[in-house]
Amino acid sequence: MARIVIADDDADIRELVVFKLRHGGHEVVPVGDGAAAVEACTAQKPDLVILDVMMPGMSGLEAARALRQDSNMDGLPIIMWTARAQESNIQQAFEAGGSESIG
Repeated sequence: MARIVIADDDADIRELVVFKLRHGGHEVVPVGDGAAAVEACTAQKPDLVILDVMMPGMSGLEAARALRQDSNMDGLPIIMWTARAQESNIQQAFEAGGSESIG
């Protein structure tokens, strides 16, 4: 199955998603912020990264931009999610390099 990095500062949400993905047979690397997501992606070259848009420190938007600037991450699918479902938030996610956005 796939190796997936998931970054969300809400531990309850992160652990629920990790549980579901692992139950589906995926290898999951959970982290609590954008900087840790970039570090995990650099170290482990996942098949997919899921980023919460709003996290303290390095946001999901900033993490997506950093990953898109790294040529070793070319083609890496990035799913971004946010509690904010306004069109401008979704547009920001795509502009930062998100492949898909869940609002």
